[in-house]
Amino acid sequence: MSTIQNRVVDTIIVGGGQSGLALGYWLAKQGRNFLILDEHQRPGDAWRQRWDSLRLFTPAKYDGLPGLSFPGDRLVFPTKDQLADYLEDYVGRFGLPFVPGVRVDDIGRDDEAFVLKAGDREWRSENVVIATGGHRIPKLPAFAGELDPSILQLHSQDYKNPAQLKEGPVLVVGLGNSGAEIALEVGSFHPTFVAGKPSAEMPMRHGRTAARFALPVVRFLGLHVLNLNTPVGRKAAPDFKAKAAPLIRTKTKDLAAAGVHLKPRLVAVVDGHPVLEDGTRVDAANVIWCTGYHEDYSWVNLPAFDDHGEPRQTRGVADEVPGVYFIGQEFLFAAASATLPGVCRDARYLANRVTAPRSTGLVNV
Repeated sequence: MSTIQNRVVDTIIVGGGQSGLALGYWLAKQGRNFLILDEHQRPGDAWRQRWDSLRLFTPAKYDGLPGLSFPGDRLVFPTKDQLADYLEDYVGRFGLPFVPGVRVDDIGRDDEAFVLKAGDREWRSENVVIATGGHRIPKLPAFAGELDPSILQLHSQDYKNPAQLKEGPVLVVGLGNSGAEIALEVGSFHPTFVAGKPSAEMPMRHGRTAARFALPVVRFLGLHVLNLNTPVGRKAAPDFKAKAAPLIRTKTKDLAAAGVHLKPRLVAVVDGHPVLEDGTRVDAANVIWCTGYHEDYSWVNLPAFDDHGEPRQTRGVADEVPGVYFIGQEFLFAAASATLPGVCRDARYLANRVTAPRSTGLVNV
């Protein structure tokens, strides 16, 4: 693949997940000259790389992107591979200019344009959309490195299935949705403990009935009530970003019924072994860290961030750097902004805010 030299395109979208592709659809409809740069080799690979049994929390009727409904039973919760294949088909169906294998490691600006670099390759654009969030770095407690070397450690991003684990007990650290679902799965094969407690639990049972009656209400609230245009949404936004999402499909009673042991949070490692808040030592052969991620924007060398490294933006439009946009983040505008229904709405809004003049002609990549 050759480097683009001295050619400025309208818009470059960094990240070819669902948010980048949804925005790409609308830019294509506008006749924009744009590119979607993605670090993976195929559209949908970010989903393919997650654990094998993962399913979406939203039913198929809410999982389609603009212009293409998700195929099949509208009340089924698709697997991560079905979503990945859908995204790949979406790129081909609409001929989106998806450039694979590009991990952007620097975004800056010269006198004429934004300059994006990936190793020795370089692209230039009048607008840049960050559709990846920051580079996601697994969040681990400082004492993780003190665990005995004989204990197998995995972060949730590296967990695929129980076959990866050693014989013996498993400690899952963190009781968000990832922790709950992974603990339920490994609990069928190993003595399993979960350290932590959920921020909350959805009151209804997840499934087809919820997809038909309850989830439409949740979707409406997440899009139209809990957003930054409403007083209740503005009040809820800080807590929503700071806390783990409520348990949706797998609840604490499901874990208990499956024989998974619910424990207080992990606070230390003593003599190489995990120690809980109540002083209990857990003799685990495996530790799975379901502790989330840090978002690192140090590769974006533009004054678009606050003192905490968070984007300064209003509904995805950078407050102080014209031509910079964000999409796909938690509570970008609404509680649903990081979900498939949310990115669809945010993408349509943002496409109408991208201000570069239209240009014509093909871009060689």
